[in-house]
Amino acid sequence: MSQLRSSWEAPRQDMAYVQDADPESVPASTSLPEGPGDLERSAPRICGVCGDKATGFHFNAMTCEGCKGFFRRSMKRKAMFTCPFAGDCRITKDNRRHCQACRLKRCVDIGMMKEFILTDEEVQRKREMILKRKEEEALRESLKPKLSAEQQRLIATLLEAHRQTYDATYADFSKFRPPVRSAAGSRAAARSSSVLTPDLSLDDSGDLFGSDAFGAFPESVEPQMFSNLALSEEDDKSSSVNIDLSPLSMLPHVADLVSYSIQKVIGFAKMIPGFRDLTAEDQIALLKSSAIEVIMLRSNQSFTLEDMTWTCGSADFKYRVSDVTQAGHSMELLEPLVKFQVGLKKLNLHEEEHVLLMAICIVSPDRPGVRDTALVESLQDRLSDTLQTYIRCRHPPPGSRLLYAKMIQKLADLRSLNEEHSRQYRCISVQPEHSMQLTPLVLEVFGNEIS
Repeated sequence: MSQLRSSWEAPRQDMAYVQDADPESVPASTSLPEGPGDLERSAPRICGVCGDKATGFHFNAMTCEGCKGFFRRSMKRKAMFTCPFAGDCRITKDNRRHCQACRLKRCVDIGMMKEFILTDEEVQRKREMILKRKEEEALRESLKPKLSAEQQRLIATLLEAHRQTYDATYADFSKFRPPVRSAAGSRAAARSSSVLTPDLSLDDSGDLFGSDAFGAFPESVEPQMFSNLALSEEDDKSSSVNIDLSPLSMLPHVADLVSYSIQKVIGFAKMIPGFRDLTAEDQIALLKSSAIEVIMLRSNQSFTLEDMTWTCGSADFKYRVSDVTQAGHSMELLEPLVKFQVGLKKLNLHEEEHVLLMAICIVSPDRPGVRDTALVESLQDRLSDTLQTYIRCRHPPPGSRLLYAKMIQKLADLRSLNEEHSRQYRCISVQPEHSMQLTPLVLEVFGNEIS
């Protein structure tokens, strides 16, 4: 909303006044030069009449408060002063009271103008306008959207949930079956790189799974209903085979990454306010449908635009498109995935917006298998309202322009990526030599899809 502008009679229409200052003061912009003048503004301001410290432009000249008052009184009284000396007294801070004639002459010489002096009525009018402007600014401030206490608690809870289930050090990556990058697989990926757009070359792309590394999941908050979704160390060992014999050399490592990431998504989801109020069946339905989408969202935290990789600590855990092709996925998934990550990164989301988007992604009433859609929808509406309010209150323009709509579009993009991932997963899992590399958790979440 534009600020109020003063409306004066024609003789003063070209005058500008310092806001909330003396009504008869004018801004430095009326006489300070441009360019180098910016440096002058930062220097100490000196009264052009007596050399005392100036308080601003008064009546078209830089003066102190004392000389401003002296000039106003002299003009209003139409005073006539006579110099008792030679008429060329040097006016200083200490002697400015000694010769009123030379002081007034000095005021005129530096550009002070009686036309800038307001009448008592004009001064009162100006003061009233300043007061009115302050009141209107206070009203505008009071009408601005504000995060309620409940919304602030919701955001704080989601931030804590994310931080408890995301380890930015990626320390647990060393516990997975080691990444094995086949040279032959890299060459095959290179031949597929033509699918990528020119600005998303193979060497500048990344792995969607490698980036989703989270902190140790607290067993104390793992619900009994998810016992069949727990990543068992014994099962991991039994599912391992000699990965050197497999053409998909990165599949064991990526499978462990996805299992680990799914556990962290489960941990995050359980801390979403209201999620535990859902039935066990609806919780599982939501998690199975959204797990890969949330992994893709969370992976954006380690995605780098500089080289289009997901950098997760050491060089062993720096992932490119070629790594995922060696885990059995093709460019039909990887090209839109990289584009998605680039677009999401460029939104420059705040951490608060990021966690709200993840929660909205999980709590979606249109997921297959959800029964109590009304309750799920109410949870999502609460999250969506909080996100929109946060953007209006805390995300400054121009980044906030259409930001909510862009974020919701990202959720639609994730649905398409989810569908392609499911199609490619089925192609991998139907081959016994490859399905043996997968973990029980991956098989549980992606193998028994809800339709």
